[in-house]
Amino acid sequence: MAKWVEIRKGADFRAIGEKYGISPFTARLIRNKDIVGDQEIEEYLHGTLEDLHPASLMKGIPEAVDLLEQKIGENAYIRIIGDYDIDGVCATYILLRGFRAAGARVDTDIPDRMKDGYGLNRELVKRAYDAGVDTIVTCDNGIAAVQEIAYARELGMTVIVTDHHEVQEELPSAQVIVNPRQADCPYPFKKLCGAAVAWKLVGAFWQQMGLPLDDLYDELLMFAGFATVGDVMDLTGENRILVREGLKRLQKTTHPGMSALIEANELARDTLSAFHIGFVLGPCINASGRLATAKRALALLDTKDQALAIERAAELKELNDERKELTEQGLAQAVDLIEHSDLMEDRVLVVYLPDCHESLAGIIAGRIRERYYRPVFVLTRAEDGVKGSGRSIETYSMFEEMSKCKELYTRYGGHPMAAGVSMPEEHVELFRRRLNELCTLSKEDLTEVVHIDMALPFSCVSEQVVKELSLLEPFGKANTKPVFAARNVRVLESRVLGKNQNVLRMKLMDESGMTLEGIYFNNCMQEVIADLQKKPTFHILYYPEINEFRGKRTLQLRVQGYC
Repeated sequence: MAKWVEIRKGADFRAIGEKYGISPFTARLIRNKDIVGDQEIEEYLHGTLEDLHPASLMKGIPEAVDLLEQKIGENAYIRIIGDYDIDGVCATYILLRGFRAAGARVDTDIPDRMKDGYGLNRELVKRAYDAGVDTIVTCDNGIAAVQEIAYARELGMTVIVTDHHEVQEELPSAQVIVNPRQADCPYPFKKLCGAAVAWKLVGAFWQQMGLPLDDLYDELLMFAGFATVGDVMDLTGENRILVREGLKRLQKTTHPGMSALIEANELARDTLSAFHIGFVLGPCINASGRLATAKRALALLDTKDQALAIERAAELKELNDERKELTEQGLAQAVDLIEHSDLMEDRVLVVYLPDCHESLAGIIAGRIRERYYRPVFVLTRAEDGVKGSGRSIETYSMFEEMSKCKELYTRYGGHPMAAGVSMPEEHVELFRRRLNELCTLSKEDLTEVVHIDMALPFSCVSEQVVKELSLLEPFGKANTKPVFAARNVRVLESRVLGKNQNVLRMKLMDESGMTLEGIYFNNCMQEVIADLQKKPTFHILYYPEINEFRGKRTLQLRVQGYC
């Protein structure tokens, strides 16, 4: 059971509201997010593209621009090498369109998740060399490819790295490195995704080449914002501006590939949000890299023919539907294994699913973590042993803890909240045992803490409140939806809906006697129904929204949890 804690941060909410033309209610929600000071509040509420920092401040961009201009002047063969996820695909596309517009002789390559693994490798370098490529430009990878880039240099190739991942001790020997996370990079905002770094580079490059920052550059901004959400970057500072502006363009886009993807998923243009990028459109791009090749997603984005775009978008949606089905199967197997074995007693869950598709291990690990609130590793059988992904909780530094038994692995890497690992199959049980022996998590550490913005009775919920909440959008990592609580709520009526019977529509009444419609999504609905039948009243967590159905607008509560 999660522990609920109300956020109580003080400020003169009335004065803040008057200064920025918002209500004290909204001012309190902004203060809860630790957004303080005139500049921060102003940028949060009203930030525009004018507030973005000049690309020229980013270390490496001036040098990269000069080198690219030289290479295009020489008609050198340039190859962009991206990554197989949404950020890598969007970054690759941005650079491809940006270099083409400047007259470059350019093509792309993207590693295969299963055959190549993440990032640049010797095979990709050799493939480029054999094709006569003069210059490799990486995007969303490269900062850790020390040996691979040294190999490219030995072959006489030029390498420009554009990346956003953490910088390791040893930098690659590329001619130019563009990455805002470099310690001596003066660019003020460090949390850009790979596609946003690519977009910044293209803007600076076009300016030097005398090309206008026209409708195409504006369209490429849409992909930078799209990737920012899809790569789960913090929606603060520049990222918040990129996503907000990107969404405006996404709602109106005529881009054949993106339009077809929106149509394939039957989404309404005017209500597109960061949620739809993160949970509907983005997963279609990612699915191609998981179950097939990310080159199919890039092909969709680079399609000019509308009929072909529709066909390719439908294929990506089918792949994503398959990915969802395989994920549910893997999750069901994992839950059954946990609950019918001594795994249930472990504080760190290590679940071995030999037949699970290895690209789904991280997604399944995340779902298990949500269900049990414990650190989780999901391992699958691979060509050379076992591979897997881990997802952690706030109180457990996953990379640090797994490093204590690194002699068990053939490869591993990660950070506090997520990790990847490879090991011989015979080490799986030992890995599980060692992690749990070393684990110091207490019962309190294994209790999820949910921060509530405020208790809000149903009588305070209105269309105006929903309208004010929209000022805080787009929501995502580091700018999550506010969480409201209502006490002693009765369920007057309820019915289960949905193809998978995972939607509960309810008529709710709080302790003041006010009633509102509620909707709750849960994949374990039978457990929910059993809970509801045990007690006459519940405390609920919710977010208010407008439900539009057949032209009728009604207030409803999106229930996020209960106890």
